[in-house]
Amino acid sequence: MGMVLVPRDARLPPESLLLSLDTRREGEPGRCVKVGRATGEFMAHTCARLLLLACLGLWAEAWTLDGPTEPFGWLVKDSQCHRMLKHLHNGTRITVQMPPNVEGHWVSTSCEVRPGPEFLTRSYRFYANNTFLAHQFYYKDNHCTTPAYTLAVRGRLRLRQASWIIRGGTEAEYFLHRVQIACHTATVAKELSQRLNRSCRGAASGPWEPGVVYELWSEESGHDCSRELNFAMHELQLLRVEKQYTHHHLEQLVEELFLGDVHTEAAQRLYYKPSSYQAALQNAKKHDHGCMACRIISRSDELHPPILPPRADLTVALYGQWVSQRCEVRPEVLFLTRHFIFHDNNHTWEGHYYHYSDPVCKHPTFTLYARGRYSRGLHSTRVMGGTEFIFKVNHMTVTPMDLATTSLLNVFSGNECGAERSWQVGVEQDVTLTNGCVALGIRLPHTEYELFRMEQDAHGRYLLYNGQRPSDGSSPDTPEKRATSYQMPLVQCSTSSQSPDHSSRGGRQLWIHNGAIRHVTSTLVALLMALLLCWQN
Repeated sequence: MGMVLVPRDARLPPESLLLSLDTRREGEPGRCVKVGRATGEFMAHTCARLLLLACLGLWAEAWTLDGPTEPFGWLVKDSQCHRMLKHLHNGTRITVQMPPNVEGHWVSTSCEVRPGPEFLTRSYRFYANNTFLAHQFYYKDNHCTTPAYTLAVRGRLRLRQASWIIRGGTEAEYFLHRVQIACHTATVAKELSQRLNRSCRGAASGPWEPGVVYELWSEESGHDCSRELNFAMHELQLLRVEKQYTHHHLEQLVEELFLGDVHTEAAQRLYYKPSSYQAALQNAKKHDHGCMACRIISRSDELHPPILPPRADLTVALYGQWVSQRCEVRPEVLFLTRHFIFHDNNHTWEGHYYHYSDPVCKHPTFTLYARGRYSRGLHSTRVMGGTEFIFKVNHMTVTPMDLATTSLLNVFSGNECGAERSWQVGVEQDVTLTNGCVALGIRLPHTEYELFRMEQDAHGRYLLYNGQRPSDGSSPDTPEKRATSYQMPLVQCSTSSQSPDHSSRGGRQLWIHNGAIRHVTSTLVALLMALLLCWQN
């Protein structure tokens, strides 16, 4: 499913190339300059420059007509799926705090799954004096109903500068003061004490007991036994705070805290610097009113872990259409939204991947369309609650959505990514016959070993989770590399799998955004004004 996402070694347009297209700083308004009495020569130069700028503006807007601002124009405009993607594209209800104010109490919204797998919930408190207390509650089951042990982490956080790697994020550094552990069953206490006593001197003088807090690391002690658990708080090195009004209650403000992602290989967690985000935490005082887990987790501590209501595992039924709920982030500066269509009658699938250059998904760079087949699902023996599938991709198209990406694709010679030097902004091209697109790091045909699970949220909507991409940028193309955790969930937008016949769209331009017409009109007005000014002088 994720095989069409660009890996970290893909040759994407450099940021400098994107910035060179517009020398104004982001958000800088146009300036009005008052001009006094001018000589005829000066006015002649002014007329010439105005005419040149107007003509260049008209030429640029012609490119806008070729390159639509809507990357998902093929959708039926009044469909629920289109409306949901349109809402994400507009991003009108989301406000990002820069720098972020993290002071307060933040909690998980559900039972989370980390690579391993590890099942946990989180409760983090950040104080005005820059110290923090983080509780990580670990469980034996995928619904977080059976607590195993809790880590209580105390330390200090210092925000630094805006991230150079992930736009919209803020870099930070943290300092630990103390790491403690409390076990919640006799069996877990015995297993952990034996494990830590073998590998870490000073972990415990004897067998551990449930309901007792033990020290794994502190500034005063001479030992660090937290490493045996592959423990790290590197997630605090990348932060982002968003405020938004929910779809269900437009007057309800929800604050979310995104922290850095955790490496998919447990042994690499101690050395990994985040380049994406985990599932968001919500402010305990400003959370979605339908979030029962938020209320339960906010009242817990290391000796009283949250116990979430038991739920049955839903059968993963791949049918209908599913779309992203937010602008998603991938490692190494990739922002995208996704739209999947599953045809359960013949086990075929379609995927639309809309890539952007910004963290709120307003500026499209390119779109990928892929289709293929998938196997019947089998219950995972490794990840509780997960279902395993095998996905194959045998067809793909690429649509560049900006000049930078188009130029990149036209640089490559030979038959490595569509027809050589034939790419145009907004024009889709089939890359199946060239076995994918080398410029975007995509090879066809392709097979991936996937992991899925399905849930229902507090508002009754069905959510679909598929496997988290490997942190090293590779692809899960062998059974051993199958994910043990999940990406951000998709939400079902239609139970119907009917979509426009994509095969009939090859090589055609996407529909034109109405705003482009308005821009061309304003440019023509500017051209006429320039001509009038020159005629009068």
